[in-house]
Amino acid sequence: PLLPAAAVAYVAEALRAHPCEARLSRPRRTKLGDHRPPGPGRRRHEITLNDDLNPYALLTTLLHEVAPVAAWERHRGRRRRQRPHGPEWQGEFAALLGPVVAADVLPADVREALAGAMRRPAAASCSERRLALALARYDAPRPGRVRVEDLVPGTLFRTDGGAVFRAGPVIRTRRQCFECRTGQEYRVHVLARVEPLAPGIDAPVSGSSRAPRGLPGRCAASSRLRRRRGR
Repeated sequence: PLLPAAAVAYVAEALRAHPCEARLSRPRRTKLGDHRPPGPGRRRHEITLNDDLNPYALLTTLLHEVAPVAAWERHRGRRRRQRPHGPEWQGEFAALLGPVVAADVLPADVREALAGAMRRPAAASCSERRLALALARYDAPRPGRVRVEDLVPGTLFRTDGGAVFRAGPVIRTRRQCFECRTGQEYRVHVLARVEPLAPGIDAPVSGSSRAPRGLPGRCAASSRLRRRRGR
C-alpha cells in the first residue's frame, strides 16, 4: 500500500528477477535507502528504505537500490571491481526505470524528471535537483515547516534536532548556514524542511567561525547538516 498501486505488479516482477531482502527502516537523515551485497553474516542482498517516503519517492528509491543487486549479479564474474554507482549500476538503474517511465503510472512531472535521470543517473535520487523537487511535491504537508530554499537570507530557523541557524546564500544544492550557538558553518540541503522563527529574534553568533554580521546561511534536501571544516 505504500507504493503507487499501478506499479505494484512491476515491482513484484523486479524483485522476483533480482531476489533480495527488502525492508522498511525508520527515517534516516543521511539517506533514503541503501543496499548491502552478500557477505560475512549476509546470505542475500539487503535493501532498506525509509518508511516516511511518499509513494513515488519510495518507488524511485526502491528501484535505485535494486539496480546494484542487478549489476552485482550480472557482472560478478568480472575481475574488475565495480564502482558503487559506476556504469554497470547506471545501466541497470536506467533499465529498471524505463518501463515505469513508459507506463502511465506516475504524475507527468515525476515521469519527466525520471526520464531525465535515466540519461545520467545520480548516486542518490535526491542529488538530481529536478527529480528531488518533483518527488517532494507529493510529500505530506508539515504545518509550520518550509523548505530551506524558500527562506529569506538572514532568517533564523530551527531544525528537527532543535539547533537554531541563520540562513545564508544558496550554493548549488545546499545553503550556507551558521549555527547561532557556536558560529560554526554548515551546509543544509535546499529541500530540507525547517521551522522558521518569528521575525525580530536575534540569536547571537559566537565562536571562531563567526559569520559577518547579516551574512545569511545555507541548507539541503533532508534536514541533515553538512559541517564545514577548517572555518
